[in-house]
Amino acid sequence: MAVVLIDSCVVTDLAAPDSAWFEWSASTLERLDRDNTLVINPIVYAESSVGFERIEEVEALFEHLGFAMRPLPREALFLAGKAFLQYRRRQGRKGNVLPDFFIGAHAAVAGYRLVSRDNGRFSTYFPSVDLILPESTDGLN
Repeated sequence: MAVVLIDSCVVTDLAAPDSAWFEWSASTLERLDRDNTLVINPIVYAESSVGFERIEEVEALFEHLGFAMRPLPREALFLAGKAFLQYRRRQGRKGNVLPDFFIGAHAAVAGYRLVSRDNGRFSTYFPSVDLILPESTDGLN
């Protein structure tokens, strides 16, 4: 069974049924759940928790979703740092992007597919990662 890492934006979609992306995220994960193990990592957990007041609410969300938590290997941490350095050298100025580098590096090092709505940094800095994006339905049928 293949492993698919779920990006924070997709978790946020699932936590807000009235969001514009809820239907895409829910139906995509429903299709993927049949033949894959769906996982998050501590970075996704932390980013997803921002919209909640209490840890019990976040825990209830992830228990309901049934995603397994996978740790970030040191190789992924190292790769995230190198990719972020490359981003800065290319004049990347946004300061809130480091979590994306941890998530992308985790998928790259572990050989996971990645479900996200953010193609930019993932495809640029982690080209080996098989991305599942709204405009791409490859591998979902």
